Amino acid sequence: MKIRRPSLVILWLLCLSALEARSIDPYKVLGVEKNASQREIQKAFHKLSLQYHPDKNKNKGAQEKFSEINNAYEILSDEEKKKNYDLYGDEKGNPGFDAGNPGGHGGYSYAGNPGGHGGYSYFTNGGPGETHFSFRPGGWQSAGGQGASQGFSYHFGGSGGQSPFNFGFDDIFASMFGRGRFGGFESARSQSGSKGPSKSIRSINSQVFRKEVVNKGMTWLLLFETPTLMNNHLESVVEEVGHSLEGVVKVGRVNCESEPSFCKDLGTYPRKVPRLFVYAYKHGDSGSLVEYKGDLIAKDLRTFCRENLPQFSKRVDLNHLKFSFGDGDSLPGVMLLSSKKDTPTIWRALSGLYLKRFNFYDLQVHDVSDPAIRKLGINALPAIVGSLSNGEKHILKAGISVKDMNTAINELSALLDGFERQNKKSDSSRARKAQTESVNEQIPLLKGANFDDLCGQSSPLCIIGAFRSSRARKELESILSVVSKKSFSRKRSSSSGNRDSISYALLDASKQPAFLNAFDKSGYKSNDKVLVAYKHRKGKFAIYAKELNTEEVEQFISSVLNGDVTFTKTRQPPKLT
Repeated sequence: MKIRRPSLVILWLLCLSALEARSIDPYKVLGVEKNASQREIQKAFHKLSLQYHPDKNKNKGAQEKFSEINNAYEILSDEEKKKNYDLYGDEKGNPGFDAGNPGGHGGYSYAGNPGGHGGYSYFTNGGPGETHFSFRPGGWQSAGGQGASQGFSYHFGGSGGQSPFNFGFDDIFASMFGRGRFGGFESARSQSGSKGPSKSIRSINSQVFRKEVVNKGMTWLLLFETPTLMNNHLESVVEEVGHSLEGVVKVGRVNCESEPSFCKDLGTYPRKVPRLFVYAYKHGDSGSLVEYKGDLIAKDLRTFCRENLPQFSKRVDLNHLKFSFGDGDSLPGVMLLSSKKDTPTIWRALSGLYLKRFNFYDLQVHDVSDPAIRKLGINALPAIVGSLSNGEKHILKAGISVKDMNTAINELSALLDGFERQNKKSDSSRARKAQTESVNEQIPLLKGANFDDLCGQSSPLCIIGAFRSSRARKELESILSVVSKKSFSRKRSSSSGNRDSISYALLDASKQPAFLNAFDKSGYKSNDKVLVAYKHRKGKFAIYAKELNTEEVEQFISSVLNGDVTFTKTRQPPKLT
């Protein structure tokens, strides 16, 4: 493909510009000494990046300077790259200009043509979409074209034409000629500047914020912006962080132009630049917005998000292992045993998602052969042990394998959901059993062996529920269990010391017919259930044989205590077999 001769000078300048950019000393760019600490390097980068940020600095050359600053920091902030640069002058760890890009995976080279023909070549090793220009006396030609033996070639390549310094063919055009098209090539910066909001970042309005963000246990990375302040580079960083932390952090954007009052109420309205916040759970059970004010670098933002993940899991010391799980509250407990020094990211995320549903614990284990671990029945790490609210322990999973954080969160959530259902079932069964035992204990069955204790001389008044069927017994048990706890029925009698003035009992009238015959010849055989108020000391009784319910029984007993009920002498002393 022939290129017009006027382009020759421009492309030659491009070659020299790229060569010069590649040889820039990152220490000089940031203005630090070679023995500078990471803190000094970071401070220098932060100061310069603010000074030359394209959103703030519109001077000519500021954009290129900003790119140089980022490239320099990329090398010096990474200890391995910094070491390689100090040793070889190349952050990839290989001496030579293009040795850092073997196999044609991005990079560029410049070389004089052999044989002294005065030709040169400059090219980036790339893959699909690579561009390779050659210069020969007489003009530019595409690679492989026939021409004179003298000249040089320029070859762009790699994925998107990007160099190890994120500096490629499209950036060269953008930096020299601004945005727009030149020579049939469109600036990548122009393309990113014209695209709309990223579709992978969810739009959040005030309604969604209240329903899905506020106090739901999930950590959110939220971008607050307006259409005029939209920053595609910032969005790409947010996307990258959201993708790397998928499962433990969700990302969203808020258009403050469409909902200004919402953003102002939150204190997040952007004035000159977009603002980034993490909805975090650092203080108590409620979440709050924490603003990110660091450098616009994915790894720094990722670290910030991790630091703001929930921390509801209690760290347990193996030497003082207490598997109490909640110290008596009704929540089940789950403990993660792993070799991690700190609480793992996934476990912190789960502790937020299941807040107030589980008590979370985690424990560092160096060896599963430890007696304390073997006692729990663990033979592989990582492992999760659960404890029901009744103290019963279960190994939920051992030897956990994690494919990625998102998959792990889903799988472990299903595990916790199942254990929660098991705990509720256990609680329900235990509650029913306790209720039955409580009723039986509070309202004992009247027998010959306990008659004197329940209804003898020591009891001024004995309330007896007599039944002839199992259904009647349950009804009387329920009614008397409630009534016996009422304050009016727990009055103290001066003559009985510490004994209650009223005692309660049940009577199986079908097995003890003589007992009711002492009150009436019929023995009240026509009634499935009756209530007897019996005063052993005076040998008197009163019968309530109407419809029995809690309210009516309460009223009857109150009337007895107030002296409004007429008592009758017994025909004979009641007896029990």
